This record gives sequence, structure tokens and C-alpha cells, in this order.
Amino acid sequence: MSDSHSMLIPFFQRQPATVHHHGACCCGSPVLQQFHGRVMAGITRRQMLGGTAAVMAMFAGLHTPFAVGQQPEQRDGPMLLTNLKLFDGTGGALQDGMSVRVEGGKITAILPADADTGEAEVMDCGGRVLMPGLIDAHWHTTLAAISQVEAMTADIGYVHLVAAREAERTLMRGVTSVRDVGGPSFALKRAIDNGVAVGPRIFPAGAMISQTSGHGDFRMRHEVPRGTTTPLSEAERQGVAMIADGEVEVLRRTREQLMLGASQIKLMAGGGVASSYDPLDSTQFTERELRAAVEAADDWGTYVMVHVYTSKGIQRSLRAGVRSIEHGQLADEDSVRMMADHDAWWSLQPFLQDEDANVYPDAARRESQRQVAEGTLRAYEMAQRFNVKTAWGTDILFNPQNTPNQLRHLAKLTRFYDPLTALAMATGRNGELLALSGPRNPYPGVLGKIEEGALADLLLVEGNPSQNLDFLHDPERNLSMIMKGGRIYKDQR
Repeated sequence: MSDSHSMLIPFFQRQPATVHHHGACCCGSPVLQQFHGRVMAGITRRQMLGGTAAVMAMFAGLHTPFAVGQQPEQRDGPMLLTNLKLFDGTGGALQDGMSVRVEGGKITAILPADADTGEAEVMDCGGRVLMPGLIDAHWHTTLAAISQVEAMTADIGYVHLVAAREAERTLMRGVTSVRDVGGPSFALKRAIDNGVAVGPRIFPAGAMISQTSGHGDFRMRHEVPRGTTTPLSEAERQGVAMIADGEVEVLRRTREQLMLGASQIKLMAGGGVASSYDPLDSTQFTERELRAAVEAADDWGTYVMVHVYTSKGIQRSLRAGVRSIEHGQLADEDSVRMMADHDAWWSLQPFLQDEDANVYPDAARRESQRQVAEGTLRAYEMAQRFNVKTAWGTDILFNPQNTPNQLRHLAKLTRFYDPLTALAMATGRNGELLALSGPRNPYPGVLGKIEEGALADLLLVEGNPSQNLDFLHDPERNLSMIMKGGRIYKDQR
């Protein structure tokens, strides 16, 4: 989880609003009905009577032609994208003389440029680069764009409306898929999938599962100790995090997230920089507890990822069967070798204590931040040296000022990789990580690559990614076309 997570605590100490159920949920699950009620609780009668203008004003600042509920039409016939340079998501060189045929939301063929177009609608790409949509493998859909002040004062309905607005902005930055690594994103995912809202594909993890005193324990000191009849904390009620101690509780909480529709499970296996209780070097959950979650996820055909920085926590997690290490910047060589040997993923973020980093007033947290930044440099070097499968993500949390810079975090990878390799990490490689969800994958099909049969998530870009990724600094100007599932959300060719 992001090192800015300490600011979440005031947000989750609000007194819960009264729950109003607005009819039966078509999903039929009492748990989902309760969650839906909490989401809708913040939409007041005043908003119902006179809030149309206020809701529309929230979206007025978007630099896109879409608002909530408005989707571009699905093209009936095939489209043929021609006159382009092709980056297929594998990291290979750009290809000339190719055309891409799209129909029914998928890529149906890669053809020579002079192939017969048939009855397809021809789309001249003007010699630009066609590439797969970007994938952020470490994103907090509901929590990225809400500020500290808003979180302390707003009701839950407003929080989810802000998340919906940010989801559209995320898509309009060219990020067509995200792996959500913690938070109540199920409702927004459903809204996007059903055409109620605009945004990327969401692979939800649901609530982050944490031990008592762990990285997802957001309670205040006066809430401890917790009795057997003590109600859930506000963070737990909102579906942000769940506290679980012992194999039985971990098993229950894991199964609950799977019931709600999690495509993968997130556990907190170590401390963080900004944590209120858990120091950076702490190890969390026993191996038996971790294995309980892994076995439950495996029974559903999916996997567990863990927040962890240290070698001890990494190795314990890998022994338990965890498939994805989130962060891990304090790993030693033995731990990195172990990742390679276990065929695990290393989901790294370029935490470099730079202009995008959180600012801490105390020396202790700044020192922890410095250690992580130094570890980041070593981590990318070792990931390449030991050939560990490496993913790209941002982990922007509780920071609306930083969400517009999401792609700048990808451009930073050229410090460690050549541009096409870095771009492949955010497309084809991340697509392979998403596929690890197996039958829990909510979007069956290949993502992150341009190949026959892949889902038609495509970008047309101004720039030459074989030389640099500078075009990522200004996606509004440099993304000429954005397509998701064959629908064109932006076209400025």
C-alpha cells in the first residue's frame, strides 16, 4: 500500500451514516446489498431533488466529451487501422507496413498494409504509433483521488462519485486496465462494465486483509483492545481493509472478498513508511496465516499478492505460495533469487524520493523513505540480473494532485530500461500478470498485446517510443486515439 496511507485514518473515523436500502440488489447477495446501501447512503434527498446541476458540475472540468453514463457507440462493422507503426506490446521493434483489423471488441487480424480492406471502415492513423492500452498493476481506484480534507468531511457517496470521475480521467490518460490492490472498487467496476460510468477495466482485490497492528489496521488507539463483540471499524465497514488474526479469520476474510468478486487477494505482510503502528522492518502474518489465504484463493483458481518491503517478509510470503510481491524494495539477493525460483511476480514502483513522493514532517519517516528510494535502485538492477518477472504500477493513494502524473511514473522507468522494454512492462507483461487470475479474470482474453484474438484496447500516440517515452508526460496532447473494447473514447487523428 502507498506510503501516504497514514492520512487515511481520519477518513475512516467518521461516524457511519444511516444505511438506506433502495430495493433489492439484482445480485441477490445480502453482503452486496449492504455494500450498495453504504455507497448510496451519501446521496441525500437534497441531491435527489436539486443535485443534477451539482453532479454535472463535478464532471465539467473533464477534458473529454463523456460524462457518467455516456458511452461511445459500438461500431457495427469491422474497422481497419492503417498507415501506422505497430508496437505490439512484446518489447520488440516497431513494425511498419502493417494494418490491424478490429471487430466485435477484439483484434481479428494483423494484416499487410496492402491487404484487401473488404467492407471494413478504414481508419488512417497518419503514420503514428499504434500500441496496446496501458495497464497499471498497482492502483487504488477508490482512494487515489480523494484529498485529505474531503476524506475527513465527505460522505461515502461523494467519495465514490470522485472515484468515478477519476476513473474516466484514468481511461483518458490511456490506462485501459488497472489491477486494484485494495479498496471498495466492486461497485465502480460494475458501473463501468455495465456502461453506467466510463473508466478502465478493473481487476478488484476488495478489502486489504491485515493483521491487528498491521499495515491495514486503521483504528485509533482508543479502539484497542478489540472485544469479541466489538463492531467492525469504519475502514472495515467501508470495505477498505479487514483485520484478521489467525488462520480461521484469514480464511473467512479471504473467502468474503472472493464472494464479492475479487479477481485476486491482497494481504499486508509487512510495514510501511508512513504507518502509524507498524514499522517498516516489521514482518506481518505467520506463514500459516498467509498459506490459509493462498489455499483459499487457489481453490478459486486465483492468487494472493502481498504488500511487503523486507527480505524476511518476502521469503515467508513465497514459502506460503504468494504469487506477487508488491513493493519489495528492501529485498536482498537471496530473496530476489527466491522470487525467480518460485516464478513469482515482482510488482515494483519507482519510489525515488523525488517530486512525486510524499512529504513527511518527521525525520524518522523521511529516513524510511530514503531507505526505500535507495532500495528501488537496487531492486530494478536485481530484477533484471536474476530475470524476475517484473510489473509496473504507481500506488498513487489519497493524492489528487498526483493522479494526473500517473504516466510520468512509467516514463521514469527509462532510467532502468530501454524505452520499448519499459513500455512492454506496462502493456504485454502486465497483461500476463492480470491473466494470473485464471477463471476469476473478469475480462477473459489477452490484454496488453496487439495480436489476433486480443481485446481491442488500443492507443494511437504522437511520439517515437523506440527513442524515449516523453510523450507520456502529456497524454492529453499526445494520445490521438483511445480505444477500449473496440469503442473509441477519443479520436483526434
